[in-house]
Amino acid sequence: MRYGAKILFEEVSTAFTPGKRYGLTGPNGAGKTTFMNLLSGDLEPQKGSVVRPKKLSVLRQDQFAFDAYRVIDTVIMGNKRLWAAMEERNHIYEKPEMSNEDGMRLGELEGIVGEEDGYSAETDAAILLQGLDIPDALHERKMSEIQGGQKMRVLLAQALFGHPQALLLDEPTNHLDLDSIHWLQDFLNRYDGVLITISHDRHFLNSICTHIADIDYETIITYTGGYDDMVMAKTQVRSQIEGQNAQREKKIAQLQEFIARFSAGTRSSQVQSRRKEVERLQVTELARSNIARPFLKFEMKRPSGKHILELEGVTKSYDAEVDIIQSFTASVLRGEKIALMGRNGVGKTTLLNALLANSPTTPETELRKTSGYAGPFLSDGKVTWGHEAAVGYFPQDHRSLIEPGMSILDWIFQWDPSVSNEEIRGLLGQMLFVRDEATKKTDVLSGGEAARILFCKLMLQKPNVLVLDEPTNHLDLESINALNIALQRYQGTVLLVTHDHDLIDEVATRIWHFDDHKIEDFKGTYEAYQAASQQLAVGK
Repeated sequence: MRYGAKILFEEVSTAFTPGKRYGLTGPNGAGKTTFMNLLSGDLEPQKGSVVRPKKLSVLRQDQFAFDAYRVIDTVIMGNKRLWAAMEERNHIYEKPEMSNEDGMRLGELEGIVGEEDGYSAETDAAILLQGLDIPDALHERKMSEIQGGQKMRVLLAQALFGHPQALLLDEPTNHLDLDSIHWLQDFLNRYDGVLITISHDRHFLNSICTHIADIDYETIITYTGGYDDMVMAKTQVRSQIEGQNAQREKKIAQLQEFIARFSAGTRSSQVQSRRKEVERLQVTELARSNIARPFLKFEMKRPSGKHILELEGVTKSYDAEVDIIQSFTASVLRGEKIALMGRNGVGKTTLLNALLANSPTTPETELRKTSGYAGPFLSDGKVTWGHEAAVGYFPQDHRSLIEPGMSILDWIFQWDPSVSNEEIRGLLGQMLFVRDEATKKTDVLSGGEAARILFCKLMLQKPNVLVLDEPTNHLDLESINALNIALQRYQGTVLLVTHDHDLIDEVATRIWHFDDHKIEDFKGTYEAYQAASQQLAVGK
């Protein structure tokens, strides 16, 4: 498959075996989604053929396609044969009178419904929906009545339904909280068909994959094991080839020196054998990898005071309904890295907004723009920022911060007019924007590019507090790993909302866990928090 001069992959022959679970990896733009579309049949290859099983299930991204249907029916539609039989059966039952042919056809349809486990279909669909945090109260509702993130979870349940022979999942952990991701991992580890998934969640890939199919060097190479195993094997293979090439080049140089010295003399037979040896030792040409790693480094213009943030009785409710957050009190010290955890919709972003609304360095217009909320950010309580607090903010809806019609260079320049063009271009280079891309218009940025210029802004501002709300959305694995390392090395304070297991595990020194309108404040790592939670569960 190629687009113009750009070859995504060429002469690829590979097979995906039942019972094995493959992660499809490669940086943004490598062709992962294109390859998935070739596998699903949504796209035809320009050359070659794809053989696929009859019962193939794909995670659909069009969240409006099923608006007219009930949530539970949308899930059952994942089994096309069953749904078609149920629809036809209902149509026959609706007739005022049934013919003999109708009666015979009903018998055939009941047979199909039985073969496809149709009599337990609603129960099976409900179990999937519950695992993905879609409550029973929504199962009978129309798809048009539920939120976008919930729709995507219903479409994931649709893909998982009906025990397909092959399952193609493109970014299945998007819109899932950590509990739902762990549920999905368990489900997929029990699945016995062929799984092929694209994900930017390293922990998810390491937890479920038996193999990694990596798109690089204009081909697809399959490695055994999870993502970390692939990175290690790939690095070793390349190092080995580079080492062999270095030895060959040294040997070729020695042979060519001999040929140059004696080609005109009496040792012509030896010269000839040396020439053949040079031909045999031709260096293996190393194709250029398309992996590019950004370099993130968060610094501080000046450190903050020791007591960076105080929360006293912080409460937030919407429209005088039940409090989303009830009377939360906490004290944050300089250098703490706090992960805000809990299911979707429990108030993590709401709390960040309440903190930012009282921050000395976050303009209210910026906060209103990213939150889309016009009311007060705090219903009761008090938020006090400490001495010299300078807050850098990465909102979940980060696109709303980027004005259209500007060049990338001009958009970043406005955040610190004192810096030189060279400094800004240096930052852009760190975030993988090559020379000409600095003049690219903000209107045409992809989600990943928009996230990367926001990181440029934060590196330029050098705040001593970072407030990051879902910063890994739209980032590829290399960028997420770079962010992970940068946050571990950062000397300032971090408030982080993410569903990336490794990011929480490797960065957080404290956990705020949201559940039932209350926040549990655990002073320790995620590993220690999990251990304490398990002990508590055993005690109960």
